[in-house]
Amino acid sequence: MKKEIITTLNAPAPLGPYNQAIKVGNTLYISGQIPLVAKTMELFKGTIQEETQLVMDHLAAILDASQMNFSHVVKTSIFLDNMSNFGAVNEVYGRFFDNDTAPARETIAVKTLPKSVRIEISMIAVK
Repeated sequence: MKKEIITTLNAPAPLGPYNQAIKVGNTLYISGQIPLVAKTMELFKGTIQEETQLVMDHLAAILDASQMNFSHVVKTSIFLDNMSNFGAVNEVYGRFFDNDTAPARETIAVKTLPKSVRIEISMIAVK
């Protein structure tokens, strides 16, 4: 199995011993993205909609670095610190997908996330 490490300066650098994404064959595994400003690595604090938009922008940049886009996404995991944000997150997230071809997904409420952010999203894409 040959693993190709995918990186882009348009998404935050890893905070630990992992990569932004790994491509194996035609499958891309994207690590969870949180609302960090890529260039400064500082937390972005805005509305949950603004934070979700930033996370989705990071995911788009990583997909692009692998010559993929949201139409290639087959699985998404959304982690929220508070399920009361589900509707607002879902509204922003939904802008990136066509309802007929949207990926499989789970949304999970967790006690805390890295850097105490409110949202983290990971994806799997296949080309």
